[in-house]
This record gives sequence, C-alpha cells and structure tokens, in this order.
Amino acid sequence: MKHKYRAYKIYNGFIMAFLYIPIAVLIFFSFNNSKSRSTFTGFTLKWYGQLFQNDAILSALGVTLLVAAIASVVATVLGTAAAVGIHGMKKRSRLLIMNITYIPVINPEIVTGVSLMLLFAAVQGALAYAGIRLEMGMLTLIIAHITFDVPYVILQVMPKLRQLDKNMHDAALDLGCNPRQAFFKVVLPQIMPGVFTGFLMALTYSIDDFVISYFTAGKVQTLSIAIYSMTRRRVSPQINALSAIMFVVILGMLLVMNFHDIRADRHKAKEVRL
Repeated sequence: MKHKYRAYKIYNGFIMAFLYIPIAVLIFFSFNNSKSRSTFTGFTLKWYGQLFQNDAILSALGVTLLVAAIASVVATVLGTAAAVGIHGMKKRSRLLIMNITYIPVINPEIVTGVSLMLLFAAVQGALAYAGIRLEMGMLTLIIAHITFDVPYVILQVMPKLRQLDKNMHDAALDLGCNPRQAFFKVVLPQIMPGVFTGFLMALTYSIDDFVISYFTAGKVQTLSIAIYSMTRRRVSPQINALSAIMFVVILGMLLVMNFHDIRADRHKAKEVRL
C-alpha cells in the first residue's frame, strides 16, 4: 500500500512538473537582461518597465479585459437564467437541451469562429439594405465571447440546482415570498458557488480566446491577437513580463478563494458541533 501511495505521489509530481515548469521558465526569462530565449545573461526589471510604456500591448490588454468583463457578466446572467429554466423542464426536454448545450463546448473553436464570422457578415448585408452600417469590431467581439461563454456557465450552475432541496423554494413561497423574492433570497444564495465558478470560467476562457476573436474582432486587437502578430517577427520579452504578472494575479485570486472556502468550511464545522 505504501509503494502504491508513493507511486501516486511520483506520478502527480511529474504531472505538476510538466504543467508548471514551462511557466517557471517563462517567469525566469522575464528577468533576463537580454532578449535571448536560451541564455540568461543577468537579472533585470527593464522589461517590466518597458511593458508599462508599450501603448500597443497595454491597449490590447485593456480591450481583452473589457471584452472579458462584459462578456462574462452577461454570460453569467444569461447562463444562470437558462440553467434555472432548463432545470424546471421535464426530463426528456432537459436532456435534449443539455446535449445541445454541450455542442459549443466540444465543437472546434475554428468552426465556431468561422460560423460567427459568416453570421455577422450576413447580418451586415441585411442591415446594409436598411441603410445601417455594421462593421466587425468591439460589438461583434463581445457577442461572440458571450456566445461561447454561456454554455460553460450553464454547465457549472446545473449541478448546484440538482443538489438544491426542492422544498426550500416551496417553503419560501408558503412563508410569504413571491417567486422573485424566493429566487433571490433562497435559491440564488444556494447556487452562488456554481454561479461564481461559471463566471470565473467565462472570464478565463474569454481572456484566453484567440481563434474566435481572430475571426470576429475586425480591426480590434485583443492581447492574443497582438501576441500572434508579434510571432511573425519576434516575441518581445515584455510579453514574458506581462504573462508573469497575469499568472501571479490569477494565482493570488485562487489562493484568496481557497482561503475563503477553507474558512467557510471551518465555520460550518463549528456550527455543526455547537
């Protein structure tokens, strides 16, 4: 049994190394004095200083964060409402809708990107007849991100709805709440972990996306598109610095969330003992 446990630890160690050594190398070379990708010539913070003076990268980062924030918030609202509606359906209808919901998740991104591009082109043509001009840009980019974010929110909220005691909603109605109050005061707090996880997944996928953004952004540049355009020449070490900052920020958020969950679990455990 001890040998088996040790083998699991070694296996997990290899997996963690495979995942995080490349990130560690990236952060390490963000402090490299030269632009070399293979030789460390000395410690410096100049790439971090130049990063905050690079208007192109900062502009692309701003667009990425703005699109991700708007798309994830809208997708969270739509996805949560959709999950509640799907949960209230009959079993066959619910299974059918959930299978349809899985399609955008398993569908190749290039198919989704090309499909949305063709859809927006068709809408452009239809609006042109009415004298309305619509160009690929921020609006189409946000709509595209909302489109692929919604299924992830639904898939995160649905398990929490299944775990919810059905009698709680009915009890709230019996105690004088109207349906809206019963949802916001009873149901929503119970499913909030799933809603928050769905929001974080939508935010992460939106920041990370390249393929769909490439086909629907028009002249607008997100961070992933800006980095892709740099690969035709040479990726600046400033991107290493930006990636290191983003990794540290995300890691900090995860640590804060985990610490909050641990405190909440301990608090619940104390209440149970009392």
